[in-house]
Amino acid sequence: METPDSRASADVEEAYRPEQSAASNFGTDLVNLPSRTLGDDAQLREFTQETVSGQILKVVKSNKTGNIERYQLVTFTVDDKENPKNWSKAYKWWCTMTVAITCFVVAFNSAVITADIPGVMREFNVSEEVALLSVTLFVAGFGIGPMIFAPLSEIVGRRPIYASTLLLAVVFIIPGAVAKNIETLLVTRALDGIAFSAPMTLVGGTLADLWITEERGVPMAAFSAAPFIGPAIGPLVGGFLSDALGWRWLYWMQLILSGFVYILITFTVPETYAPKILTRRAAKLRKSTNDDRHVTEQDLDTRPLGQRLRLFLIRPFQLLFGEAIVFCISVYMSVLYGLLYMFFVAYPIIYQQGKGYRAGTTGLMFIPIAVGVLCSAFCAPMVNKHYLGLVAKHGGNPPAE
Repeated sequence: METPDSRASADVEEAYRPEQSAASNFGTDLVNLPSRTLGDDAQLREFTQETVSGQILKVVKSNKTGNIERYQLVTFTVDDKENPKNWSKAYKWWCTMTVAITCFVVAFNSAVITADIPGVMREFNVSEEVALLSVTLFVAGFGIGPMIFAPLSEIVGRRPIYASTLLLAVVFIIPGAVAKNIETLLVTRALDGIAFSAPMTLVGGTLADLWITEERGVPMAAFSAAPFIGPAIGPLVGGFLSDALGWRWLYWMQLILSGFVYILITFTVPETYAPKILTRRAAKLRKSTNDDRHVTEQDLDTRPLGQRLRLFLIRPFQLLFGEAIVFCISVYMSVLYGLLYMFFVAYPIIYQQGKGYRAGTTGLMFIPIAVGVLCSAFCAPMVNKHYLGLVAKHGGNPPAE
């Protein structure tokens, strides 16, 4: 007997029959859709419309059987409470601030240990260059993790990635805090950097899941400030903490903060990725109705996992090198982030070694950076208001800037 998966595996022709009842558009982002929808002729109604019936008929001609197969694509219903974009503003802001705070903690963890690099040097009798690898390897992990976790989040959803990576990150902080040699410290920092990269990677997608395009400016500003405020606050707090309790407490502080955000994000932020929510709904419908025609685009995409992962791995490079604005902004942000982390190395040399300041006093020098980031974030509502005015003026298609 033919199953939906075996019939769908050879699909080459597809068409939608428009639903006769009313539907509402709630919008979505192409980059957040399953790989099957990325073609030029892709139909996106399953993810961009709420329908009265909660389903759209999909007619498929199968190469394998030659028969016309009819599936019911599961959609959100009008004003569907399970659609993250329909959640209350208060709850969407809760989720937004939770993931933003998580990013703050990750960025804080990356820089807090710079407050007492000399302590690590004395403990393990290593050079400053070797001790600074604890920062370098952590930040290098930010470039490795996204290549793994971003594709996986579009297959298994956001929530499992948040929960699993944060748990691993919390666990790997402990051996760093009790390390008996520099090798243990460096390995755990590298692993933590990879694991902690997941929240930094997924937050943008989570905000796109929660907010429609017109509302997204201010939430994105709140998130964007976190990766810059965190590194600025880290040396400030870490300086006074290491002066009082020593460098190992910089790691115990990371454990406390990371454990807190792990609990917060795991137990208060549900799945926000619409295709995964609809996939679960379709599975429930198939079970309750005993009708295998209730599916989503993800269910019909039966390509091997490796093939789909390759597509997701290639896509970031296509955007980076194929879109000039993406390339230019990426280079600009890389320079800014590089300069920020150079300050973490330069300030202790200038103020501690050069002027004899204590670590806590040196940390105060990072306050202007945090103030500057906050000022930029407070300007976001005004910029967003200007953008919304352009959207209204040009009928939803403002000119490129």
